[in-house]
Amino acid sequence: MKKSLAYGFVAVCGLALAGCTTGGSSSDSGSASDDSKKEVFNLVVQQEMPSADISLATDTISFSALNNVYEGVYRLDKDNKPQPAGAAEMAEVSEDGLTYKIKLREDAKWSNGDPVTAKDYVYSWQRTVKPETASEYAYLFEPVKNAAAITKGEMAADQLGIKAVSDTELEITLEKATPYFDYLLAFPTFFPQNQKVVEEMGKDYAQKSDKSVYNGPFTLTDFDGPGTDTAWSYTKNDDYWDKDNVKLSKIDVSVVKESSTALNLFKDGKADDIVLSGELAQQMANDPAYVTEPEATTSYLEMNQRKEDSPFRNENLRKAISYSIDRKALVDSILGDGSIASTGLVPKDLMTSPKGDEDFAKAAGDQVAYDQAKAKEHWEKAKKELNIDSLKFDILSSDTDSSKKITEYLQSAIQESLDGVSVTLSPVPFSVRLDRSSAGDFDVVMGGWGADYLDASSFLDLFVTGNSYNRGQWSDTSYDKAIEAAATTDANDPEKRWDDLLAGEKIIMDQQGVVPLYQKAEAHLVNPEVKGIVHHSAGAKYDYKWTYIEK
Repeated sequence: MKKSLAYGFVAVCGLALAGCTTGGSSSDSGSASDDSKKEVFNLVVQQEMPSADISLATDTISFSALNNVYEGVYRLDKDNKPQPAGAAEMAEVSEDGLTYKIKLREDAKWSNGDPVTAKDYVYSWQRTVKPETASEYAYLFEPVKNAAAITKGEMAADQLGIKAVSDTELEITLEKATPYFDYLLAFPTFFPQNQKVVEEMGKDYAQKSDKSVYNGPFTLTDFDGPGTDTAWSYTKNDDYWDKDNVKLSKIDVSVVKESSTALNLFKDGKADDIVLSGELAQQMANDPAYVTEPEATTSYLEMNQRKEDSPFRNENLRKAISYSIDRKALVDSILGDGSIASTGLVPKDLMTSPKGDEDFAKAAGDQVAYDQAKAKEHWEKAKKELNIDSLKFDILSSDTDSSKKITEYLQSAIQESLDGVSVTLSPVPFSVRLDRSSAGDFDVVMGGWGADYLDASSFLDLFVTGNSYNRGQWSDTSYDKAIEAAATTDANDPEKRWDDLLAGEKIIMDQQGVVPLYQKAEAHLVNPEVKGIVHHSAGAKYDYKWTYIEK
């Protein structure tokens, strides 16, 4: 989530939270007696939603939204296991792992009454991998036959390895066996899209909530534009095949970037779920409503290495910056929300060895450290190699309360350790940070990544040469070969694949191609009356299908 961090991360309620908490909103229609029976959940998120388009979404906020208003072949359950959703049963998989035969539900409908058919999946996947769509998540389809060639413009989209055998039968052909493919089938980028609606809406498709149709437990409502709208809703979908198990009538979402504002809303009964950070998280840690949610997410610094004369191509400079950061102080004193100091790029509890007895992060070892002496040593080497006496650079970040505090800490730590280095800060709205990161319009950017699925490749694939999420464009041929081997020649050999991924992790960390900061956890205050929120550490972050309010 993902997710990206890009921060694929937090959705939270806004400055103008409308309605009552739990049990009705002033915006609901109907009589007072009808309102009293409605279950309304008021959710606060920290960022605007950058996209409501399945093919274009790249971040956790968007993916959480899409996961609740759409549905794919599978849906992750509370134990993070893929279960049939749009499918009537689990797929039939060939012995070589290359062919998936899927029987779809006959009772699945779009919110306009159209049946959800196999062609909707075919169209959606083809739309995403077409070069003209410019989907940054198209690379996730590379396990599917011909996907890479289509994305490069070398083949037509209709050659993608997915076909509609009938309205309710789907056949998927893979280029290579993919151990985590079931998880991809539960990920929003792989959800279906209604071709008729997409083409009818044209450039307006998914730009507002009424410019799409939905097949999930809820429909998106009151959404007025990606990257700018600060309040929207998820409304129960009466056309959903499993609507009887959906208890909430509505989820009102608002964007609130200041933790103190969110806390006041929670205390006033106007918010049911908020995110806390820093001092407020520490102060509220003993509150009965306090919940800490660990995530398969690493926050890190990327340094712009796109130009030949970029100082950040210098390995000693990257190491000097990394050694100057006291990650334990960062998570304990600045965040205070249960986040833990990173030991490497791949977070803990994401992947275990083939025999299941060793965590990937533990096997990789401690690959980052705070050491002011080493920071100064590498800075002196960097100055000689770059022929400079001083350096000024800017850190781009999101403009949330926590992001501002983190970058202020980084500014102080780096300047204190590295004599002659001056750091400026540019906090901007989330969508702006994503756009500037993609365009290479930064010196250093604080972002990160939330795993799309429970496998180290969800992180390590990002930094292969040419990947669109390799914002700083660090590049190493040995790294590329190791990650390629894990995805191809060694894909069916768990031991060799494990070794390939470990080798890749060690290469990028030895060079500090990116600088890991912390493994994210989120501190929440959640109304004790709200039950059944499903949180996923990897993939789409939240599922509210089973959420209800206990009076």
